[in-house]
Amino acid sequence: MATVFFSYSHADEDLRNKLEEHLALLKRQGFVEAWHDRRLKAGDEVDPGISEALERADVILLLVSSAFLASNYCYEREMDRALERHAEGSARVIPVILRHCDWMSSPFGKLLAAPRDGKPVTAWPDIDEAMVDVVRKIRDALPKADAPRQASAGASARAPAAPARDLPRSSNLRLPKRFTEADRDRFLDEAFEYLARFFEGSLEELQARNEGIETTFRRIDANRFSAVIYRAGKAVSRGSVVRGGMFGHGISWAASDRADTNSCNDYLLAEVDDQVLHFKPGAMGSYGGNDKRKLTQEGAAEYLWDQMMQPLQRS
Repeated sequence: MATVFFSYSHADEDLRNKLEEHLALLKRQGFVEAWHDRRLKAGDEVDPGISEALERADVILLLVSSAFLASNYCYEREMDRALERHAEGSARVIPVILRHCDWMSSPFGKLLAAPRDGKPVTAWPDIDEAMVDVVRKIRDALPKADAPRQASAGASARAPAAPARDLPRSSNLRLPKRFTEADRDRFLDEAFEYLARFFEGSLEELQARNEGIETTFRRIDANRFSAVIYRAGKAVSRGSVVRGGMFGHGISWAASDRADTNSCNDYLLAEVDDQVLHFKPGAMGSYGGNDKRKLTQEGAAEYLWDQMMQPLQRS
């Protein structure tokens, strides 16, 4: 059984939990066991415990974000040693890009990252799809049963560690993360601001790329904005986005630029699973309430932009 070590910032613990949840099948099949610093028990010495786990890991995941890059412990202690072991051939390092950050100029920038094309997990429309892609990369990187494992030079240079207690334990140790009303409100505020910037930038680019197309973006107030697309001077598509609206904890969409808070054509509800906040498409969309995707704010933006583009693309 291969050991998978998580090197991560505690600011990204929710995404680490989500990734570990997606490793469940690999665990059940007996291919991997996961290790991170939350596995340390009361009374354990933190630095030696982490160092020992890092030395015996077969696969080391660098969960990359701006918080990871800013962490001296992650960057200078865990990452440096992980890359040494990768160069030795005693472990495989996989950068997992969680959020947009300047990672490509880092020492691990030359390594093939996950998810696909190094696209951050939070930039995928469906966070579960991103996690599945990461798990496939991990599965492919697992050491083969008949491949001899090269000893770590760093491990042999250190004083021998006390033997670990190899007790049986359950893999069912993850607890649900609790989100407060303040967490939900912050999630909605940040998502709405992202949506406004996304629409404004997309409208500008649409006009710049296509002759005969004009666009307008209007920020009405802190909770509403509207957009119009014209072709040859005629309005072809109108839309407005409202934070809250008639459904309260969510984002509503209307195919008009009036930004009415009491009516909409579609909506996205802010919901939680046991690890992350996400958006769930409402019952008014093309899936008729059967859309089970868990959308990030990027996914929500693409979902609503599709609504804006449909009249233009059909005309």
